[in-house]
Amino acid sequence: MKKIAVIGSGFAGLTSAIDLASLGYQVTVFEKNHDPGGRARKFESNGFTFDMGPSWYWMPDVFEKFFSRHEKKIEDYYKLVKLDPGFSVVFGKNNNIEVPSSFNELVEIFEKIEPGSGKKLIKFIEKARKKYEIGMNDFVYRPSHSPLEFINFKVLKGLLDLNVFSNFRSYVRKYFKNEKLVQLMEFPVLFLGATPENTPALYSLMNYSGLYQGTYYPMGGFNEIISALVSLAKEKGVEIICNSNVEKINIDGDSAKSITSNGVEYFFNGIVAGADYHHVEQSLLNKEYRNYSKKYWETREMAPSSLLFYVGINKKLSNVRHHNLFFDQDFDQHAKEIYDDPKWPENPLFYLSCPSITDSTVAPEDNENLMFLIPLAPGLEDSEEMREKYFNMVLKRLKDLTGNDILKNITFKKSYCVKDFEQDYNSFKGNAYGLANTLRQTAILKPRMRNNKVKNLYYTGQLTVPGPGVPPSIISGQIAAIEIHKYLSKAS
Repeated sequence: MKKIAVIGSGFAGLTSAIDLASLGYQVTVFEKNHDPGGRARKFESNGFTFDMGPSWYWMPDVFEKFFSRHEKKIEDYYKLVKLDPGFSVVFGKNNNIEVPSSFNELVEIFEKIEPGSGKKLIKFIEKARKKYEIGMNDFVYRPSHSPLEFINFKVLKGLLDLNVFSNFRSYVRKYFKNEKLVQLMEFPVLFLGATPENTPALYSLMNYSGLYQGTYYPMGGFNEIISALVSLAKEKGVEIICNSNVEKINIDGDSAKSITSNGVEYFFNGIVAGADYHHVEQSLLNKEYRNYSKKYWETREMAPSSLLFYVGINKKLSNVRHHNLFFDQDFDQHAKEIYDDPKWPENPLFYLSCPSITDSTVAPEDNENLMFLIPLAPGLEDSEEMREKYFNMVLKRLKDLTGNDILKNITFKKSYCVKDFEQDYNSFKGNAYGLANTLRQTAILKPRMRNNKVKNLYYTGQLTVPGPGVPPSIISGQIAAIEIHKYLSKAS
């Protein structure tokens, strides 16, 4: 039985490990932290259970498709509920849009805000659905080794429907004029890693998922998905070793022969690197075995980092939902402070997750579990003083906009920012989401999944294809497993 090492136990690493074990390989996952999950880890304190990273469950079909590949169902592992409303966008005091789970109700809301926009929303989402179907079936499961993968009649015809060469902002404004509606349609772009002007209109497929498919929540928290993947991996015979920091990939000729972790050498027939791509290249490989130079990485456009606060309070909130986007400040100015002129934002947009509204198990009775997130430019100087400044800022805006004064009710608080992303995940510039989804960083223009100099080394995760986000990472793991299996099958 051939042995494969998987470095990192995030979504990409775990799905890759599961698929490889199903193909008959002996798989060992090396995780540097004390728990599996990567950015989707959790921690518990004072009776609260906090998801450390992802909290938006979109593209439910991607999760279902993965588990069904292994003759499993999601409900075998966790209970999924559809949120209603899916999320709330706060534009000011007593000025918000709540996105209902019913698309027909959302059409009515659009129509009330901007007469005629209801029918336009239907048309917009129908085109977004086509993008989603073409993108998710014909594009994202390709390894993007070569442009030839995309040259067939169906795909070329699809390019016309995908609006790959149009930018997101101009595309949205063809449909909607009201600024609140425009911002509602543009908000996923802030997390995709580029300004709306620099993001292909292709990514309106995100609107289809968020506004039409709906927003879901796995009861118990987002880490329940990681627990499900870990359970499935162990069922398949995968060994997961935590507290195991990989220090070196050892090369023999044109192949990786082993890895060194915590000073111990382990021998393998192939390696899937689900850790930060930049870290693996620049720290685990000698210069002659790298796909890219330091200069290449410095010129990449990264998705944002984040300043997060995990907060427990001993009272219940009013006028907030499970997911809350605070868009009471200038969207464009914040975007510029992330991408064009990187600096700590003057008046940032922020996100508040309050899962205890949906799930009583994540907080003590009559308490609330809160997670605040401010998107930031990667690579910023990070200090406790700066973190505290922004914490006070979001608390004031929460009070002013929703009437919730929580300062005296805080029983637990923990912050997480650029330095923590770097320390815990070896994250390049402390990024939180990976590589920005700009046109010049799409498909074959992303860092390659295959190492061109080390034949049995493949990369997976948010810095390679198909891109950032949980569903793309799940898909990335599957692609990497298929590609290394192809190579090892031919080499044997």
